[in-house]
Amino acid sequence: MGYSIAYDADSRLTISGLACDCPCEHNEPTQDIYVGNGILENLPRYIRKRALGTHCVLVADNNTWEIAGKRAAALLRADGFTVVECVIRREGVMDPDETAVGEVLLSLQPDTEFLVSVGSGSITDTVRVNAKRANLPMVCVGTAPSMDGYTSVVCPLLLRGVKIHRAGNCPDIILCDIDILKTAPLSMVASGVGDVLGKYIAKADWIVGNIVNDEPYCPTCGQIVTDAVNQLVENAEEIRSKSDKGIRILIEALLLAGMTIMIIGNTRAVASVEHNIAHYWEMMQLSHHKKPPQHGDSVGVATLLVWPIFTRFAQEGLPVLDLEAIRAKRISREARTKWMLYAYGEEAGNAIMRDNEGDFLSWEEQKRRIERTQARFDEIRACIEALPPFERVRATLQTLGAPLTPQDCGIDRELLNLSMQCAKDYRTRYTLFKTLDECGLLEEYLKDYPVDWKA
Repeated sequence: MGYSIAYDADSRLTISGLACDCPCEHNEPTQDIYVGNGILENLPRYIRKRALGTHCVLVADNNTWEIAGKRAAALLRADGFTVVECVIRREGVMDPDETAVGEVLLSLQPDTEFLVSVGSGSITDTVRVNAKRANLPMVCVGTAPSMDGYTSVVCPLLLRGVKIHRAGNCPDIILCDIDILKTAPLSMVASGVGDVLGKYIAKADWIVGNIVNDEPYCPTCGQIVTDAVNQLVENAEEIRSKSDKGIRILIEALLLAGMTIMIIGNTRAVASVEHNIAHYWEMMQLSHHKKPPQHGDSVGVATLLVWPIFTRFAQEGLPVLDLEAIRAKRISREARTKWMLYAYGEEAGNAIMRDNEGDFLSWEEQKRRIERTQARFDEIRACIEALPPFERVRATLQTLGAPLTPQDCGIDRELLNLSMQCAKDYRTRYTLFKTLDECGLLEEYLKDYPVDWKA
């Protein structure tokens, strides 16, 4: 197990030496990722070096057009590129919804050879899904260190207000100019920190999934994520001050976490129950025509919410389980359907059930997982005990002035209640919440919720 990261003279970040004997199929990243000061000026050269073509559609929104889009377009035209501008103009925050995706789609020309996204999460995902469908390469100019999706191949999108995930292209070129990233509001920087901190829980859940459900686990990707998060926690003050060093550490953590998605082809190393809760909050707020919290803020708060449940499970251990009593309380398919439609609404509930049909276990499979949990509990406890102290993680968010409670994110007590109960249902991915549910313990663990969400 091992890896190494380095920069060349052109500010290109590389990760290599992915030595691992795990059962995961590893893909060596081939993308050109550039991190440095003032490197936006190199954009035309980077594109020519990659030989992507000369005809592009450049996508930005109101804000990112002024921050970097206008300059990027000018640089490309001055170097002989043909640029079609697609500036998605919205009042307030732009959502990666069907309208935005359609605007990009309709901007494509018969001679379009590549796409350029100028923005952070919403813009990148909107362009990424179009690049996939049109089979075109993509260049990403990041404008804020606010999320880990720059290197992702998965697009969280909105369809009729329902959060969905679709395949997208990883950008062939990712340009992160520190001079631009430093101009992002501290709230967006704090959001990026929240997104990174969630990786602690995601890694623990991944190991639990390996132990209980035989999921392939990659120690190298796990270590990449752990190293990135630890480096961030150790430099919280630098990040808060938005120094060159602090912003570089944050964007590296976000990029490296995202690179694990490229390496193993999925988001297992970077997203689990904490993201399930965050996605639920965002989806429900949108469905009620309320402004959702920033994604990284939701992830950070959700991480703080679930952390005590993980530590409690490790400390208390498994009680003596009555298998017949657990079997008698199994929910029927009809009851599960009714619950999902209540919790998510009809459209989202039906969509999630279609995607997660495998979550309805036979008793034989549930019993097998219970027995595996019992037999290997010490391994589960060890991976949870490897987490850093809770207060250190909370203090990191506090240093950044990030939200610390559901109320800080605009989440009321009813939605908090539902989100904790729904955390296991949002996707098929195995989490400790599924372990608790399958062992008949989840209700007991959640009885203290809602917590004092104002605390």
